[in-house]
Amino acid sequence: MLRLNCFIRVSSDKRETVLGAARRLTEASLLQEGCIAYDVFESATRHDVLMICETWRDQACLDAHSASDVFKKESGTMHANAEMKLEKFEF
Repeated sequence: MLRLNCFIRVSSDKRETVLGAARRLTEASLLQEGCIAYDVFESATRHDVLMICETWRDQACLDAHSASDVFKKESGTMHANAEMKLEKFEF
């Protein structure tokens, strides 16, 4: 399995745009083959920090997710409006 933690730093004026994209991506991703878990979290202490945690069955499922239209659209919105850092773990 693969686990990805995507840390998102966003300014107050872009927060709702980025959070909306993250929520739409989460909803669609949960329906994709091989998605074990997918969620977006808001920091309790920092208004400018969000995080997406996702777990995939294998690399092929993650690759299909990354190639999907919804991923391209919503991650593009997030990248255009926030700073993002990705951590990937295999277990």
